[in-house]
Amino acid sequence: MRTLDLFRFGQLVWQTVFALCVALSFSVPQGSFCAEPPPKPSASDVELVSVQKIWDRGAHNAFTDLIRFRDRWFCTFREAEGHVKGDGRLRVLTSDDGQTWQSAALLAEDGIDLRDPKLSVTPDGRLMIAAGGSVYREGKLVGRQPRVAFSPDGRNWSPPQRVLGEGEWLWRVTWHNGRAYGVSYNASAGKDRYAAWGLKLVASDDGVNYREIVKLDVPDRPNETTLRFRDDGEMIALVRREGGNTFGWIGTSRPPHTDWKWHETQYRLGGPNFLILPNGTLWAASRYYPDGPKTILARFGPTTYEPVLALPSGGDCSYAGLVWHDNLLWMSYYSSHEGKACIYLARIRMPQ
Repeated sequence: MRTLDLFRFGQLVWQTVFALCVALSFSVPQGSFCAEPPPKPSASDVELVSVQKIWDRGAHNAFTDLIRFRDRWFCTFREAEGHVKGDGRLRVLTSDDGQTWQSAALLAEDGIDLRDPKLSVTPDGRLMIAAGGSVYREGKLVGRQPRVAFSPDGRNWSPPQRVLGEGEWLWRVTWHNGRAYGVSYNASAGKDRYAAWGLKLVASDDGVNYREIVKLDVPDRPNETTLRFRDDGEMIALVRREGGNTFGWIGTSRPPHTDWKWHETQYRLGGPNFLILPNGTLWAASRYYPDGPKTILARFGPTTYEPVLALPSGGDCSYAGLVWHDNLLWMSYYSSHEGKACIYLARIRMPQ
């Protein structure tokens, strides 16, 4: 074959390969030959399918979580006289279709404000609630300690049981490989209680007895924290802060989860929760403060946090539960945009 023919043949091969790369760039996994990162979603990529108010019977209904358990929906939240008023009780709703809801249980403890219930399923197949247990005297916080409760069916619950120590708040429990992980924040009650705020990563084999893994070096009054795991064991943390710099933090850590990398977002968080979808993307729900509080959905990663969708909400709001089911993101949250704080359920179609 002549030199010119060889040159033209080489050009043809290269052009063919290049065209295939362009055509496949949205389907080849990132990091593969000639692949490019997928485009970032915009509001048009996320569709709010429906929003439904599912509970408004309490004077103040707030701080939700959502889960699928034994082919049924369960949603839990706090009922009380106000955001920080009265002794909160933990309501549990259930539904078989996500449309019609009924009360399944109401957990209470004399003299204790039960707050921020979070749902999970234990390795032995029980439903678990982790919640805060605060004590107020004349409107002032004088003590607190986390509580846990367990149920075989979502209707019959064990009495709230104290875990960890006085002053702790185990904000959420995430089970991974048969073990419960969570982040507890501690603040001494009294005038200077914020001075000692700090985070620690804890783990438990039974959801009741916890041991410290490591203290987390997050400054400026860190508190509410959600943990999730990737399939390879990497742990991801989304952390709220309320100190001099109120921007939330994102942390990542490989087993044994004693060394962490941190990135500061450019957004203030409130009630942060997130899921890792089957396609590997991370989606968070939190409170959004610019132009008045809103409940929002955001896409984020180890170094990014991008609000994408604002839910119908306002005023006293946020604290979402998230479940991926039937190719939709189901989100419970509370909001006072229609008057008093009520519980809502949204269904959201996500970019594939």
